[in-house]
Amino acid sequence: EGAPRRGLAPSPGQRVRVSLAGSVALGPAQFLVGLAVITGLPAALPTLPLELTVLYNSLLFTMGASDSATEGEAEGIHQGLLRVLEACGACGQDLSTEELWQKVLREVTLEELQAPLHRLGALQAAWWLSASRLGSTASLFRLLSNAEDPGRSHCSEGENELLSLLKSWQVPTEQASLPLLQSTEDLKEILCTTAAFLQGLQELEAGNFPTALSLLQEAAGGFCSKRVLAQIYTCLGCCAQRMGKPQTALQHLKRALQVDFQCLPALSHVAAVYHELEETDAELQALALLYEALEEKCPAAASSSPYFLVQTELPVRTPILASLLRHRQPSEVKYLLAQRCLQDGREADAVEHYLDFLALLQEGLQQQVPLDCSSALPRIPEVFLEAASALEQAGRHQDAITMCEEVISRTTDLIPRMLRVEERLEECPSPGAGLVGGLLSQKKESLCCLAWRTAAYLHQGWAWANLGESKEAITQFSRCLGDLLRVQLYGSVVEVTENLLPELEVLQKIRLLSLIGRGAQFLELERHKEALLDFQHGLQILPGDPAAASYLVQALWKLNRKQEAAAHWQKFSQGPPGEDGQQEGQGRAFPLYLVSCLKQAMFPDRHSLARNIQDYLRTTKDPLS
Repeated sequence: EGAPRRGLAPSPGQRVRVSLAGSVALGPAQFLVGLAVITGLPAALPTLPLELTVLYNSLLFTMGASDSATEGEAEGIHQGLLRVLEACGACGQDLSTEELWQKVLREVTLEELQAPLHRLGALQAAWWLSASRLGSTASLFRLLSNAEDPGRSHCSEGENELLSLLKSWQVPTEQASLPLLQSTEDLKEILCTTAAFLQGLQELEAGNFPTALSLLQEAAGGFCSKRVLAQIYTCLGCCAQRMGKPQTALQHLKRALQVDFQCLPALSHVAAVYHELEETDAELQALALLYEALEEKCPAAASSSPYFLVQTELPVRTPILASLLRHRQPSEVKYLLAQRCLQDGREADAVEHYLDFLALLQEGLQQQVPLDCSSALPRIPEVFLEAASALEQAGRHQDAITMCEEVISRTTDLIPRMLRVEERLEECPSPGAGLVGGLLSQKKESLCCLAWRTAAYLHQGWAWANLGESKEAITQFSRCLGDLLRVQLYGSVVEVTENLLPELEVLQKIRLLSLIGRGAQFLELERHKEALLDFQHGLQILPGDPAAASYLVQALWKLNRKQEAAAHWQKFSQGPPGEDGQQEGQGRAFPLYLVSCLKQAMFPDRHSLARNIQDYLRTTKDPLS
């Protein structure tokens, strides 16, 4: 049948040859030795090789069956080493496992014990690697390779020491009369792949990307199943992406999908790379494929079936790997599709995806909505507001109004009548730190609810305005401004605790947009003085805002206060450019659900107004000047 290929697990036929050959051949002698271990009979040198082989097979089976390395296996190895010392007339009850290995490998020189001890050492390495104890593993293989002396080290300059030790480790010849559930040579190959994979992940987490890339490439050429190989290529893709090499990242991620088409985290990362490249069509296609694959809920592929009791998956279980290989929920991918369509101006597609996502919630499928902090999902009211924004931009203004009404009704009872935000909230004695944190959290949540509710009124105002209902629009804008009066700010926005600053900035922006919206509708109804007041208040909130400034000039112009209008125009034209959707000086983006309101608040005909002002200035210019 031949040896298994590097980078892939052995074929099913090879697995049967390796595992069943050992289990079928177990006879009465092995059973009696195992019984001696259990009952605590004194260890004897003649039976010790057989006893250690039984222990090795037993631990292999336990580790494979549990699909993880546990303290039970570590204790089994510890007891096995004590049995070796007992048989040799030595004692090591008070020694740690590391000290036991040093004592056993330095003092026990019997040739017939070398192969069993090396096999047990390989299992010990697997257990230590699963606990990320790389130093202990390296020390063990120095002993196994008789390389305790640094001068005899097999590691050349620039080479990874642990990998060098593992590769140079000479596995003693197995005795044919002692069947094994998994050969030591196979275990060695798995340990080499595991060590490279594990260290590559650690270097990736530490930000040492070139080293991580080298180690992960070493792991990709090692001995593992197709599932693990796909995971390694996925990690290689993530590493290349963080190195600023998106095209290389795509090559690795596509390779991962070629090896195992069910490695869906790779497809998720493909979408992220295309997002980084601003290739929206490709990103949306990747997300659509990911959603379709998740919906199909395919059974586990054959490539993920275990061929060995101890595999690369067993020791490599780290938080960063779990993060990189996190499986998204279908609802999460559906939201990403909706969000990206809305951001890219594909309003009709965005509406379809948002409504599909909200249908999952209304059908009671909340279990499909991930609640962990790594999820791409925002809070549910924000999703409703984003859906309303998509509906509004798609021309479905009445549906947008209905969507916002849902947000308003759900948040009504969650907002106190008055919200006090003091700048000295954090300056409390340390014994009350927990209370302060609770107050901050409570205020933050109240401010979020207020932002959602007022944003819903804001959207309704613009929707009614687009329907030509100026009076109803003014009513909704006024409700938005009235709700915002609930916030009592003691100190400036900059002086209040920074933990609440983002929420307050959003509320300030909503206030400005509502004033602009209501003022614009006042202009439509030729209530120019009321419009002027709203624009003046808007400029008090954010001096120099281009939309509020342009509307102010227009209101003055319509009131026939043309000289004032021209003076303000010249002042605003000479000032610094206004903001473009980012908080000035902070670079903080406002929520996606406000983007459509920002667009609608832009002054519609700035060039025409500028031409009127310039014509006026030319006609009033003193000819003698």
